[in-house]
Amino acid sequence: MSATAHTPGPPAPDTGDDTGFGTDTGTASGTAADAAAGTAAGPADLPSPRAPRPAPPAPADLAHPAGLAPPAAALPPIPALHSSVIDWFDEHARELPWRRPDAGAWSVMVSEFMLQQTPVSRVLPVHEQWLARWPRPAALAAEPPGEAVRAWGRLGYPRRALRLHAAAGAIAERHGGQVPDDHAALLALPGVGEYTAAAVASFAYGRRHAVLDTNVRRVFARALTGVRYPPTATTAAERKLAHALLPEDEATAARWAASTMELGALVCTARAPACVRCPIAAHCAWRLAGSPAHDGPPRRGQTYAGTDRQVRGKLLAVLREATGPVAQEELDAVWHEPVQRARALDGLVADGLVEPLPGGTYRLPLT
Repeated sequence: MSATAHTPGPPAPDTGDDTGFGTDTGTASGTAADAAAGTAAGPADLPSPRAPRPAPPAPADLAHPAGLAPPAAALPPIPALHSSVIDWFDEHARELPWRRPDAGAWSVMVSEFMLQQTPVSRVLPVHEQWLARWPRPAALAAEPPGEAVRAWGRLGYPRRALRLHAAAGAIAERHGGQVPDDHAALLALPGVGEYTAAAVASFAYGRRHAVLDTNVRRVFARALTGVRYPPTATTAAERKLAHALLPEDEATAARWAASTMELGALVCTARAPACVRCPIAAHCAWRLAGSPAHDGPPRRGQTYAGTDRQVRGKLLAVLREATGPVAQEELDAVWHEPVQRARALDGLVADGLVEPLPGGTYRLPLT
């Protein structure tokens, strides 16, 4: 319940378990921060979770992908694997606004940005407010970037708002205000990386792409390679496996991408996988191996209290609520430690999230 240029980074927090389509954080998907935008009146979206699904691929796709750790005998034929997961999705997928048949590509794009490292429950109200205010990319592009930061609220990682604003401007200028349906054109948008380009092309336009977010990578790691967690950054082997598993039919491939992502979000979660509810538990290599513990580097969640991130959030909260420039004294009041406070403010200015003005005042950026 999701979008970001792409360089590996430190592990993302496990809030990705509750994403709607996916995350794009360079940690979760092997790509760095993406940004993108689309139109509220785009072509038909991915079929709704209850809609009839396309026929499975032809029998020629029965071969198991090469290079899997578990014995081939542990796996059903690939079309049966597709059917099991997609059938589960048809019955259990969440009703999310960006999945509605009339949602449009812009809704999908906005959701992808917002769901990066942010759970669905926090994204839903902001997504609704965002689409009500900016139903199309051109509407967002016409506003100052600081308004995007203001409307972002407390979703966290507010640079995503600036990237989304920049991408909206490029869509308005280059594509007539319509989110492009071509993967290469999506990838050429400012800030858009491999994950977001693939996710939007797949979820908004039903195209055939391997969409690898944290949830999908975890499902594949457990079910097909027999390990509890995937590597910190996406590997070439993971991409090869994802492409080997991709249905040939475009509509089925798009459905498979959404289905595996939802399976990871709702059932094959990071901390407490619900194997009794998994449609492919009988074939899961990790479960058949006795659910071995993770043997890689410790997985640590990101702390927040007392960090520069917390200070940045407090400073931005003052600026978001202000109707005009904010004096230094007002910002000084939000955090007791002056060195950390100054460092956080300098970081916000360097990131383009805050604009310093003459006389020691600050505001959200206008350009």
